[in-house]
Formats: sequence, structure tokens, C-alpha cells
Amino acid sequence: MQQVQQPKQARQEKAPINWTNMILFTVTPALAITLVPAYGWINGYDAYEWTVFVILMGFCGMSITAGYHRLWSHKTYQAHPAIRFIFALGGACALQNDVLNWASDHRRHHQFVDDNDNDPYSAGRGFWFSHIGWILRNYESAKNDFSNVKDLQRDPIVMWQSRHYLALVLLMNIGLPALLGYLHGDIIAGLLLGGLLRLVLSQHFTYFINSLAHIWGKRPYSDNSTARDNTLLALITYGEGYHNYHHTFQWDYRNGIRWWHFDPTKWLINTLSRLGLASGLKRCDPDKIERAKLDRQYQLATARCKKLAVTDDWHERLEQEYQSILQTVQLWAEHRQAWYEAKGKEWQERLSLLERQQLRAHYLEVKYKLKLQKKRWQTVLRMLTTPQPALA
Repeated sequence: MQQVQQPKQARQEKAPINWTNMILFTVTPALAITLVPAYGWINGYDAYEWTVFVILMGFCGMSITAGYHRLWSHKTYQAHPAIRFIFALGGACALQNDVLNWASDHRRHHQFVDDNDNDPYSAGRGFWFSHIGWILRNYESAKNDFSNVKDLQRDPIVMWQSRHYLALVLLMNIGLPALLGYLHGDIIAGLLLGGLLRLVLSQHFTYFINSLAHIWGKRPYSDNSTARDNTLLALITYGEGYHNYHHTFQWDYRNGIRWWHFDPTKWLINTLSRLGLASGLKRCDPDKIERAKLDRQYQLATARCKKLAVTDDWHERLEQEYQSILQTVQLWAEHRQAWYEAKGKEWQERLSLLERQQLRAHYLEVKYKLKLQKKRWQTVLRMLTTPQPALA
């Protein structure tokens, strides 16, 4: 996708340095690189201390992904006050700003994605800027503006965290690791692993979503932004690596939509729902996902046809297959909706067993037809990757 050229002054902007952030993001990595291995060399770390490190990493990471991101920024589900309170504490432990600032920046990122003047961490300004550069200077694109988070200002837990953010940061980043270390007899090890190293790694793993996830990977759903799907990134970002899907369907509480997709944030939210601690989980309709994938594949195939200069017969075949599979997807969506409604209590009272069985049979028939048509569609797409003489 050709990106809109931004004004030259926006790309060359040299904003004032944010010295608080500059010192924080310079000193903490330096100390982590030197003090953590030095203490480990001299005294060593045991299983308890590494377990504390892993648990606090997950606590911080999931508080950002399940709390800051999918709950507060995108409102993909509702959570019990106790869960929101825990996420607020974990967010302070992650030290990535309070909920209001984080969610405001993120909503603006989605609204103006890749717009160098308005996206707070636009990937159009390069890896360094989108990863951490935008935090180190007071850029105009990242100015405080809470007009897009008025709903969050009505959340008492969000406002409580905002008022007491500094105290919570000190408590969660120094007090908690020190306490856990004290209980085991080694406060310094607790502070170094559970505090310092955990802080640096959890911050940069999150920032990879803003940087690498907009540079490295595939765009199977849309090319309207630089966001990409990357399974490897999902492994260290608690499922946030399926970023092209997220930018296409940002209201979905899932990022990895298949059961085999590594998305522990999705699993956590689903588990909370089963325990009665979360509700209103939003999911994108499967037919919309299928259409998005087909549209993208058709777009790429059309471009491939132009590049190979294939004959008009191939263009017509591609168009026919595309229109045919779209019609089947629509038919599948209608039968799927009818079948799921038939399974509902209200419909069961009005439909006989025979009628429900017929609806299910029709749904499965169309589902199988779609499966066969997908195979034929993929065959056509594969043939377009052959050399030009075979297509002429």
C-alpha cells in the first residue's frame, strides 16, 4: 500500500527531550545488563527467584495486554472490579504510564495509524521512533489529550490508579520484589530479577508490538496499515503478534483466532468469562473474517495477473472463482446464523426436532461446499505463481 507522504517538517521534527523518560530508559537497561549478570556470577539465582521473575513478567505483560489493551483501550469485554483492580496494579508494575494516558495514545494510534503527524508511535517514522523514540522526546503527535477516553474517566479504578500512579509504581516495582526477596532471604536478588530485569524486558516486549509488528510479518487481512501478523512475536507478547488481524478487527477480544494460535491473553479472558469474572466478550463474525481474507487474496492475485501479463481467460477465471466463493461465504453465513439461532432456547421451543435437524444438515452441507470451494480457489491462486508461459 502506498503511504501518504507526510509534511517534511513532521519527519524531521526534533522535539524537546523528555528527561525523565530519557534517564529511565537509559539507566534501567544499563543496570540490567551489568548488575543482573554480575550478581548472578557472584551469588547465583535459584529456582524460587527465577520463578518470581517469570510470574511477575506474566503479571505485568497480561495486565497490559488483557487490561490496558483489550479491556480499557478497545473495550472488547467487561471485567469484574476485582480483575480491573489487579490489572491496574499490574499496569503500574509494568511502568508504561497509567491507563488514561496509555489508552488515549493507543486509541489515537488506531484512529491515525501510520499518520506521522497524528499517530503517537507511527511506524512510518522508522523502527526506533515507533519502538521507543516517541517516548524519549515530547513530540506533538504524542501530546496529552483525554478527549477520546471520557468513558474511562468514569471508571473509578482507572481514576484511582491515575491519582496514585507514582506511589503504585514504587510499591509494585520496588516494594513487591523486595518483599518477595525478603521472604526467601535475598532482597537484592528479588530486586534484580523480579524488579530490574523484569521491568526492562516487559517494557521492550510490549514496545515490539508498536515497532516490529508493523515491520516484520504478513498482512493476510488488510493492507490499510503497516500492521502485520507474526507468530514469533506472539510468543513474547502474550498473543499480540497477530497484529494485522487486530488492526482489521480491533473490537475482537482475540488476536489469535484459531485454537492453535498462541494467544494466552485470549485464554485468560475466556477463563475469566467461564469463572463469571468477565462478560460481553466480542468476536468478529467468521464470515467477515473469511471475506477479508478473500478480498486480500483477490487483491494480491489481481496484482500478480498484471505483473505476469496473463491472458483475459485467466482474469475471467479468477473473477468467476472470486465471485462464486463470495456467494458461498454469504450462503454459509446465513445457514450458520439460522442453525445457531435454532440451538437457542427460544427457537427450540418453536422448532420441532426434525426442523432443527434439517437446519443443521443444510448448514453442514454448505460448510462442506465452502471447504471444497476454498480448495479450488487455492488451486487457482497457486497456478498464478507459475511462470508466464504456463498461463498464456
